[in-house]
Amino acid sequence: MKNTTKLLAAALFAVAILFGTNVKAQMITPDKLRFGIGVEGGAVTGAAHDLSNAYIGGTGRLQYGLSNNFAITLTSGYYNFFGKDEPGTDVKYQSLGMVPIKAGIKAFFAPNFYFGAEAGAGIETKTFLPQGIDSQAGEKDTKLILSPAIGYASKSWDVGVRYENFSGQSNNYGLVGLRIAYGFGL
Repeated sequence: MKNTTKLLAAALFAVAILFGTNVKAQMITPDKLRFGIGVEGGAVTGAAHDLSNAYIGGTGRLQYGLSNNFAITLTSGYYNFFGKDEPGTDVKYQSLGMVPIKAGIKAFFAPNFYFGAEAGAGIETKTFLPQGIDSQAGEKDTKLILSPAIGYASKSWDVGVRYENFSGQSNNYGLVGLRIAYGFGL
Protein backbone atom coordinates (compact mmCIF):
# COMPACT_ATOMS: atom_id res chain seq x y z
CA MET A 1 0.00 0.00 0.00
CA LYS A 2 2.91 2.31 0.77
CA ASN A 3 4.29 1.88 -2.77
CA THR A 4 0.88 2.57 -4.30
CA THR A 5 0.63 5.83 -2.37
CA LYS A 6 4.09 6.88 -3.60
CA LEU A 7 3.14 5.96 -7.18
CA LEU A 8 -0.06 8.00 -7.07
CA ALA A 9 1.80 10.96 -5.54
CA ALA A 10 4.37 10.81 -8.35
CA ALA A 11 1.59 10.68 -10.97
CA LEU A 12 -0.15 13.72 -9.47
CA PHE A 13 3.17 15.58 -9.35
CA ALA A 14 3.84 14.80 -13.04
CA VAL A 15 0.35 15.98 -14.03
CA ALA A 16 0.81 19.18 -11.99
CA ILE A 17 4.07 19.88 -13.84
CA LEU A 18 2.34 19.37 -17.18
CA PHE A 19 -0.49 21.74 -16.19
CA GLY A 20 2.06 24.32 -15.11
CA THR A 21 3.84 24.33 -18.47
CA ASN A 22 0.86 25.95 -20.24
CA VAL A 23 0.49 23.24 -22.92
CA LYS A 24 -2.22 23.30 -25.59
CA ALA A 25 -5.18 20.93 -25.48
CA GLN A 26 -4.81 17.40 -26.83
CA MET A 27 -6.31 16.86 -30.24
CA ILE A 28 -6.25 13.45 -31.83
CA THR A 29 -5.83 13.94 -35.54
CA PRO A 30 -8.08 11.47 -37.34
CA ASP A 31 -6.37 9.18 -39.86
CA LYS A 32 -2.89 10.05 -38.50
CA LEU A 33 -0.29 7.93 -36.71
CA ARG A 34 1.62 8.94 -33.57
CA PHE A 35 4.45 7.10 -31.84
CA GLY A 36 5.37 7.41 -28.18
CA ILE A 37 8.43 6.15 -26.31
CA GLY A 38 7.87 5.68 -22.60
CA VAL A 39 9.53 4.69 -19.36
CA GLU A 40 7.50 3.16 -16.60
CA GLY A 41 7.68 1.70 -13.16
CA GLY A 42 5.48 0.65 -10.33
CA ALA A 43 4.43 -1.83 -7.69
CA VAL A 44 3.80 -5.56 -8.16
CA THR A 45 0.50 -7.07 -6.94
CA GLY A 46 -1.02 -10.52 -6.56
CA ALA A 47 0.95 -13.77 -6.40
CA ALA A 48 4.16 -12.14 -7.72
CA HIS A 49 4.27 -9.73 -4.75
CA ASP A 50 5.82 -12.55 -2.69
CA LEU A 51 8.75 -12.62 -5.14
CA SER A 52 9.01 -8.97 -6.25
CA ASN A 53 8.07 -5.51 -4.95
CA ALA A 54 8.72 -3.38 -8.03
CA TYR A 55 9.10 -3.37 -11.78
CA ILE A 56 10.61 -1.02 -14.35
CA GLY A 57 10.09 -1.05 -18.09
CA GLY A 58 10.30 0.67 -21.41
CA THR A 59 7.56 0.68 -24.03
CA GLY A 60 6.76 1.99 -27.47
CA ARG A 61 3.18 2.82 -28.40
CA LEU A 62 1.76 3.34 -31.88
CA GLN A 63 -1.51 5.32 -31.91
CA TYR A 64 -3.94 5.77 -34.80
CA GLY A 65 -6.66 8.44 -34.52
CA LEU A 66 -10.16 7.34 -35.49
CA SER A 67 -11.80 10.64 -34.45
CA ASN A 68 -10.92 13.78 -32.48
CA ASN A 69 -11.55 11.95 -29.19
CA PHE A 70 -10.82 8.29 -29.93
CA ALA A 71 -7.76 6.31 -31.00
CA ILE A 72 -6.60 2.71 -31.22
CA THR A 73 -3.19 1.72 -29.85
CA LEU A 74 -0.56 -0.99 -30.18
CA THR A 75 1.99 -1.21 -27.34
CA SER A 76 5.07 -3.39 -26.79
CA GLY A 77 8.33 -3.22 -24.89
CA TYR A 78 9.99 -4.92 -21.93
CA TYR A 79 9.20 -5.19 -18.20
CA ASN A 80 11.66 -6.31 -15.52
CA PHE A 81 10.15 -7.46 -12.21
CA PHE A 82 12.98 -7.26 -9.66
CA GLY A 83 13.42 -10.42 -7.56
CA LYS A 84 13.59 -10.04 -3.79
CA ASP A 85 14.88 -11.98 -0.79
CA GLU A 86 12.70 -14.61 0.82
CA PRO A 87 12.11 -13.50 4.42
CA GLY A 88 13.97 -15.50 7.05
CA THR A 89 16.24 -17.29 4.53
CA ASP A 90 19.29 -16.64 2.39
CA VAL A 91 17.24 -17.22 -0.80
CA LYS A 92 17.14 -14.36 -3.29
CA TYR A 93 14.97 -14.66 -6.38
CA GLN A 94 16.05 -13.79 -9.91
CA SER A 95 14.11 -11.15 -11.81
CA LEU A 96 11.18 -12.00 -14.07
CA GLY A 97 11.32 -10.53 -17.58
CA MET A 98 8.33 -10.00 -19.84
CA VAL A 99 7.60 -8.72 -23.34
CA PRO A 100 4.04 -7.30 -23.46
CA ILE A 101 2.18 -7.10 -26.77
CA LYS A 102 -1.10 -5.20 -26.35
CA ALA A 103 -3.81 -3.62 -28.50
CA GLY A 104 -6.12 -1.05 -27.04
CA ILE A 105 -8.06 2.20 -27.13
CA LYS A 106 -7.71 5.75 -25.83
CA ALA A 107 -10.92 7.77 -25.35
CA PHE A 108 -10.62 11.43 -24.35
CA PHE A 109 -13.42 12.50 -21.98
CA ALA A 110 -12.13 16.07 -21.32
CA PRO A 111 -9.39 18.21 -22.84
CA ASN A 112 -6.13 16.30 -22.35
CA PHE A 113 -7.64 13.56 -20.12
CA TYR A 114 -8.33 10.03 -21.35
CA PHE A 115 -9.45 6.57 -20.35
CA GLY A 116 -7.48 3.71 -21.84
CA ALA A 117 -7.95 -0.03 -22.08
CA GLU A 118 -5.60 -2.65 -23.49
CA ALA A 119 -5.62 -6.42 -23.93
CA GLY A 120 -2.93 -8.73 -25.22
CA ALA A 121 -0.25 -11.25 -24.32
CA GLY A 122 2.75 -11.10 -22.02
CA ILE A 123 5.61 -13.41 -22.98
CA GLU A 124 7.88 -14.27 -20.03
CA THR A 125 11.56 -14.23 -21.02
CA LYS A 126 12.87 -15.02 -17.52
CA THR A 127 11.06 -16.45 -14.52
CA PHE A 128 11.38 -16.13 -10.75
CA LEU A 129 13.89 -18.78 -9.65
CA PRO A 130 16.28 -18.79 -6.71
CA GLN A 131 19.68 -17.22 -7.55
CA GLY A 132 22.21 -19.74 -8.85
CA ILE A 133 19.70 -21.83 -10.81
CA ASP A 134 19.99 -21.58 -14.59
CA SER A 135 17.17 -19.33 -15.81
CA GLN A 136 16.63 -21.71 -18.75
CA ALA A 137 15.50 -24.38 -16.25
CA GLY A 138 12.36 -22.44 -15.32
CA GLU A 139 9.12 -22.75 -17.21
CA LYS A 140 8.24 -19.52 -18.99
CA ASP A 141 4.59 -18.81 -19.64
CA THR A 142 2.53 -16.56 -21.88
CA LYS A 143 -0.04 -14.57 -19.93
CA LEU A 144 -3.28 -12.87 -20.90
CA ILE A 145 -2.96 -9.12 -20.18
CA LEU A 146 -5.95 -6.90 -19.35
CA SER A 147 -5.24 -3.28 -18.46
CA PRO A 148 -7.47 -0.27 -17.70
CA ALA A 149 -5.78 3.16 -17.47
CA ILE A 150 -6.37 6.85 -16.96
CA GLY A 151 -4.03 9.52 -18.22
CA TYR A 152 -3.15 13.02 -19.31
CA ALA A 153 -1.75 13.76 -22.78
CA SER A 154 -0.46 16.97 -24.34
CA LYS A 155 0.93 17.50 -27.82
CA SER A 156 4.21 15.79 -26.88
CA TRP A 157 3.80 14.18 -23.43
CA ASP A 158 1.64 11.36 -22.12
CA VAL A 159 1.41 10.46 -18.42
CA GLY A 160 -0.77 7.48 -17.52
CA VAL A 161 -1.54 5.33 -14.48
CA ARG A 162 -2.87 1.83 -14.97
CA TYR A 163 -3.56 -1.51 -13.37
CA GLU A 164 -2.31 -4.43 -15.44
CA ASN A 165 -3.43 -8.01 -14.77
CA PHE A 166 -1.48 -11.06 -16.00
CA SER A 167 -3.40 -14.35 -15.90
CA GLY A 168 -2.94 -17.90 -17.07
CA GLN A 169 -1.42 -21.26 -16.11
CA SER A 170 -2.90 -20.97 -12.57
CA ASN A 171 -0.41 -18.20 -11.74
CA ASN A 172 -1.98 -14.75 -11.74
CA TYR A 173 -0.39 -11.46 -10.76
CA GLY A 174 -0.47 -7.79 -11.67
CA LEU A 175 1.05 -4.36 -11.35
CA VAL A 176 0.11 -0.76 -10.70
CA GLY A 177 2.21 1.31 -13.08
CA LEU A 178 3.04 4.87 -14.03
CA ARG A 179 4.10 5.52 -17.66
CA ILE A 180 5.69 8.78 -18.83
CA ALA A 181 6.13 9.00 -22.59
CA TYR A 182 7.28 11.42 -25.27
CA GLY A 183 5.22 11.24 -28.46
CA PHE A 184 5.39 12.64 -31.98
CA GLY A 185 3.45 12.40 -35.24
CA LEU A 186 4.57 10.10 -38.06
